[in-house]
Amino acid sequence: MDTILHRELWTSWASLLRSYAAVHGLNSRHHAVVEVGADEITLRVASRWLRFTHDLVEDSEGNRSPFSLEEDGTVKLNGIPQQMDLAAESLAREMMSESR
Repeated sequence: MDTILHRELWTSWASLLRSYAAVHGLNSRHHAVVEVGADEITLRVASRWLRFTHDLVEDSEGNRSPFSLEEDGTVKLNGIPQQMDLAAESLAREMMSESR
């Protein structure tokens, strides 16, 4: 994948996670923090976290699975392609609801 395209998708993924976590945080006593780096994005809620690298997602419970951003704007989580916004919303909802 083109480096510039990948950088844009990476930034978009972080932005979607941040936006959806903020929305789902409106009904939570916790708020989310999204830390963004060139090689890692971490979504933190209370003591829980999800960490994305360019080829892996892992969580604070020790679970790990394949992750990738695709040229068509989808993400692959565990080898299953999903629309980027739907995947980010689902992950943010899950993180925020389990931290209530």
